[in-house]
Amino acid sequence: MAATGVARDWIRHNAWRRIGELWAQNDPLGRRLDLKSRMEVESAPLPAPANSAGPTATGPAATGPAAAPSAFVAAAPKVAAVFEIEAEAVAPVAARQGRLQGLQERYSFDTFVSGPANEFAFAVARRVASWADGHFNPVLFHGPYGFGKTHLLNALAWEAMRTGGPSKRVVYLSAERFTSTFVKALQDRQTAAFKDELRNADLLLIDDVHFVAGKTQTQEELFHTLIALVEDGRRVVLTADRSPTELSELEPRLRSHLQAGLVCGIEPADRTLRLGILERKLHTLALQGAFHPAARGEVLQFLADRFTDSVRELEGALNTLVARVGGDIARLTLDEAQAILRPHLSVTERRVTVDMIQKTVAEHYALKQADLVSERRARAVARPRQVAMWLAKQITTRSLPDIGRRFGGRDHTTVLHAVRRIEQLKGEDPAIARDVDVLLRKLRG
Repeated sequence: MAATGVARDWIRHNAWRRIGELWAQNDPLGRRLDLKSRMEVESAPLPAPANSAGPTATGPAATGPAAAPSAFVAAAPKVAAVFEIEAEAVAPVAARQGRLQGLQERYSFDTFVSGPANEFAFAVARRVASWADGHFNPVLFHGPYGFGKTHLLNALAWEAMRTGGPSKRVVYLSAERFTSTFVKALQDRQTAAFKDELRNADLLLIDDVHFVAGKTQTQEELFHTLIALVEDGRRVVLTADRSPTELSELEPRLRSHLQAGLVCGIEPADRTLRLGILERKLHTLALQGAFHPAARGEVLQFLADRFTDSVRELEGALNTLVARVGGDIARLTLDEAQAILRPHLSVTERRVTVDMIQKTVAEHYALKQADLVSERRARAVARPRQVAMWLAKQITTRSLPDIGRRFGGRDHTTVLHAVRRIEQLKGEDPAIARDVDVLLRKLRG
């Protein structure tokens, strides 16, 4: 058992094969060896006592040619021996260095959920972290707030420290910390020490570089640090909320050097990726709370459709549900989930009206608003009408009968059929899923 997930990963990568060889040579029972973090061990359910089992299911007592005496078998219940491996003894440099720099252990490549929106950035981050020879320097990841940039940068730092070992120096800091440390160095007349600290790094990672916009001296120092590292063959990775071309507040020469390397955009997560993020987050919460990681599909789909603007907001909504009901989340209904989250929904969302939805959907599909409330049943009209009804059910507080009345006096069963149909099509038809995502974003501003 390793104390942390980072220590577990380091052991697997650097020492696990040799540990396995020594174990096989010295364990007469031939038991299987496994490695887990302390959190995984403590959250695992206790094994049920066995009345008549050998030392392990895979050991020689179960498969050997000579059967063990029955008295021995009865007296040897199946119990897994746990040996703790001290994390600081195995990976002291990476663990201590990461904590001192403010890295968060929960942000690793293992916990990062990749999909079409971020898979290129994810692949680039893994390549940089492996210290593979690369032609692109610096690397800039950009995307809106809450889309995984900080997670990716933390994961890159942990992996680079793990694979590089003591010979590689990794420095991680936010642009805000870069600024405050630089200002203090100016005040204390310690700028030479500040420069040495950063320019001796083999890999420098700076989060939220857009923060230095408008800070002339800080931008000047960042520019010269960037030039010094790149010219010396050292690596630089940064994140920003926009692409360099949109960072108009930055000095032109700094912006130009940010563009000179590799610019990787992180797009908004699509519905499939949001569902994957929810499943991974639920699994993590279940490990911490010692309950089964399960929830109704309709609840997870509601979260994925309602919280589209930020992964942090998406995970926060799931946190709220688990905090309220704990291990009973598997039995939580859609209506109960909506009731719990209603106070947390944004004010803008509540102001969306059925009329606004009809106008937005009509414009998206090049129709007239009157078409959506008419009796026309052609698919070119009927499908957008169903999408509009689904949106009305998702982001307004109107009841099904009320929504039906606002769509030409239709019955509530028609609205219910439309909602169910669009739910089905979102999983089967990528075009419908994209349309719904685009419309949700338009309606939420």
